[in-house]
Amino acid sequence: MASSLLQAMEISASQFLDIFNHYDKDGNGFIEGKELQSFIRELREARQRAGLGLTDEMQQFVSECEKDSERRIGLIQLVQILPTEENFLLFFRQQLSSCSHFMQVWRRYDADHSGYIEADELKNFLKDLLLKAQRTCDSTKLDEYTAATLKIFDADGDGKLCLGEMSRLLPDEQNFLLRFQGVKMPKHHFNRIFGSFDQDGAGFMDASDLDSLLRDVCEEYKVLDPADLPRYRSSIMELSDGGKLYRGDLCVLLCDEDGHAPSQ
Repeated sequence: MASSLLQAMEISASQFLDIFNHYDKDGNGFIEGKELQSFIRELREARQRAGLGLTDEMQQFVSECEKDSERRIGLIQLVQILPTEENFLLFFRQQLSSCSHFMQVWRRYDADHSGYIEADELKNFLKDLLLKAQRTCDSTKLDEYTAATLKIFDADGDGKLCLGEMSRLLPDEQNFLLRFQGVKMPKHHFNRIFGSFDQDGAGFMDASDLDSLLRDVCEEYKVLDPADLPRYRSSIMELSDGGKLYRGDLCVLLCDEDGHAPSQ
């Protein structure tokens, strides 16, 4: 089935996901090794059967893979190779003006500060992202985008979508959340740091406290750039509630996976 889809002049969002999932045999989010070899071979064969040559993007990609045996591709790289019909990932990337923009919409749906939104809220979440960008799409297309996004991000099928995973909709250069993936502190360490700024035990901090905390984190975790602190602070504060940044909101960014809901 996947090889036949590779012959298409245009590939829809749902077809694109079928192709990616077919070749990502181990489900680790990348097509690599023998998976990638199979993809390249079948791509060439499919294009030939359709009477088509490789596009410039495909040819460049194949050449790079032949030079680098360790090469692997994720969703975004595959989008740039295949002739996708206004692919939903690139579509949302083109509409999102900033990380702050994304966080504003996220905050509306993560009302309980859990770091997750429910799967049944996803369609309205995506619709609001478009409205904030002054763009719309018809209901059928939005349904397709929603179904495809859910397939990607709800990997464990628990009906919840987390902030870090959903931030993959952002362009890489705007997605500072990717940097925070390197800051995964143990829950007890996070609680100690948060408590040093939340001395009255209210369970939240303000922008000034956040600024100080981020400076400390930058010193301890070299994956963050001190020069970007103002941008980190302003975007993270979009998660706040009336200027109050709650423990759970910040923990989503800084804690390891089992620390997303620390005790107060």
